[in-house]
Amino acid sequence: MQRWMWSVLFGFVALPSWLFAADPIFEPGAKLKVEAGQGAGGEGPAWHPQLGVLSSGNGHIMRLTQDGKSVVYREGAGTNGLLFDAKGRLLACEPKLRRVTRTEPDGTLTVLANNYLGKKFNQPNDITVDSRGRIYFSDPRYGSRDDMQLRDDQGRTIEGVYRIDPPELTGGESKVTRIIGRELDRPNGVLVSADDRFLFVADNNNDSHDGARKLWRFRLRADGTVELASKKLLRDWGKGRGPDGLKQDQTGRLFVAGGLNKPNPPFEPADDVKAGIYVLDPNSGEQLDFLPVPTDEVTNCAFGGEGRKTLFVTGGGVLYSIRMTSRGRLVWPE
Repeated sequence: MQRWMWSVLFGFVALPSWLFAADPIFEPGAKLKVEAGQGAGGEGPAWHPQLGVLSSGNGHIMRLTQDGKSVVYREGAGTNGLLFDAKGRLLACEPKLRRVTRTEPDGTLTVLANNYLGKKFNQPNDITVDSRGRIYFSDPRYGSRDDMQLRDDQGRTIEGVYRIDPPELTGGESKVTRIIGRELDRPNGVLVSADDRFLFVADNNNDSHDGARKLWRFRLRADGTVELASKKLLRDWGKGRGPDGLKQDQTGRLFVAGGLNKPNPPFEPADDVKAGIYVLDPNSGEQLDFLPVPTDEVTNCAFGGEGRKTLFVTGGGVLYSIRMTSRGRLVWPE
């Protein structure tokens, strides 16, 4: 049936491209390509049209240059999630120093947040922004929990999601607000949709056999607060390793890193929870496609390259790429 006929029958102007199975997501014949190894692709890829691809690896921020060389961009950075904001400045989660930073094009570094109400963060992990320049980041804790400072009135630890409002919105200094607390188990990947309507959160407690391995969607209000009652489960990875970083393409499809190939207790690989990029419908959570990745653990992805049709993937310390049929959504450059 032609698309215009669907529009007439069901009353919409247009239908999302993911409803048409004949439309490929990955470029026909494209294969996963190794761009950099030896630990360079540990986490948080972010594409820059001049610099190339930045990623967190080997304790540094690594850079894959335009001519394919892997070099150290910022030594000893200890970062995780990376993202360029709307002004081309590099935002970074720094779990080792328990802070969120911004680096200007000239290299000047600013600490945006390193505590909440005087208590140190756990391990800032992943980062996203909305159209007004508000920054959202997750703050889980993996490994030792001995020095966690953020707790509720009952003394229970809090692994939350926070929002940083910039001075231009507050009329003064930056303001940090917790928008999700104990409503989730251990938030990891975070993403604000292009229209600021939704916040997607990967809830991944991979230290516990019974922990969450789920992808949630929340409605965002105009002021950047979360409608907690709108919490919607998009996908549950069961007992396998759950979701990590996530991005969207221009059609709105979600590209979620997750899964596992080899046993890594408490995870046991399953046929339907293999390591790779899960392409999901942002409304129903339906799996639209799957890109297998051979190295564990698959941590994140980002779009960039020519026409913004290259998906960069970090997994097992390797930085991969593959060509897409659709353009990826980027905050910068527009």
